[in-house]
Amino acid sequence: MTDVEAVNETDLDAYVDNQLDTPARLRVENHLARHPDVAARVMADLGMRTTLKLALQTEQTNSSPATREAARRLTASLEGRRMWTSLQRIAAIAVLISIGWFANSSIGPFGPSEVNASTHPPAFVEQALRAHQTSLVREAMPSQPEVKTYDREEIRAATAILMPKLPKDWQVVDVQIFPSDFGPSVEATIEKDGMRLSLFAVRPGHFGVEPVKDLKMSNAEAAWWQIGEIAYALVSSNPEAGLSDEAELLKNSLH
Repeated sequence: MTDVEAVNETDLDAYVDNQLDTPARLRVENHLARHPDVAARVMADLGMRTTLKLALQTEQTNSSPATREAARRLTASLEGRRMWTSLQRIAAIAVLISIGWFANSSIGPFGPSEVNASTHPPAFVEQALRAHQTSLVREAMPSQPEVKTYDREEIRAATAILMPKLPKDWQVVDVQIFPSDFGPSVEATIEKDGMRLSLFAVRPGHFGVEPVKDLKMSNAEAAWWQIGEIAYALVSSNPEAGLSDEAELLKNSLH
C-alpha cells in the first residue's frame, strides 16, 4: 500500500479529532514525518482544537462570554472548512466517474458532482442534508409514526426557532426535532407538486444575514439562507429541483 493510499484527508481529520486507534495514529504520524507541509497544517488544527477546548470549558476557566462566543465561531468555521474540503474531494471523484475512470463504483447518496456556490457552504448545510436523508429513512419505516402538525408557535416556544409560513398547497408530511451544537434544530418534511422536500432550521451559533444561496450536488440540491441567529435550508433529493424561488418565498414569509 502506498503512502497516498494509506493516509487521506479523512484520516488526518480523524487524527486531529483523536478518533483513530494506535496503529492508525502511527500510520498518520509516519506520513506526517515525511510531509512537513501537511504536518504543519495538522499541528495548526491540533492547536486550534486545544485552544477551543480550553475556551469552552467554562466550568474551569474564567473566560469572558465574548471569548467563549469567539471560540464557538472558530469551531463552526473549522467544521465548515472540513465539510467544504470533503465536498471538493467528492466532486473530484465525480469528475473521474464522468470520464469512465470509476465506471463500476458509487460515491454515496449525496456526493456532489458540481458545487454551485460562490462561497463555502456553512456547516449547517451538511446538517440539513443529513436530516433530509434521515427523513427518507423514516419514510420507509412503518414503525416510525409521522407527525403532520406544523405548529409554528409551538415550535418557536419549544426551540426558540421561528419557522417560515408555508404556502397553502404545501402538505406537511412529518416534523422532527434534531439535536445540534447550539440547541435543537427542526426538520419538516413537505410534499410539493409530488416532490418531497425537507425544510431545516437551526441556530448555527453566530449572528448573520445571508441571502438565499444554492448548492447543487449529484443527488441533491440545497438552498440556504440566514436571518439573525437562525439559519434555514430547503433540501431535495432531485439535483434539478430549482429550489431558489421556493427558498425566497419561505424567507420572505419570515419578515
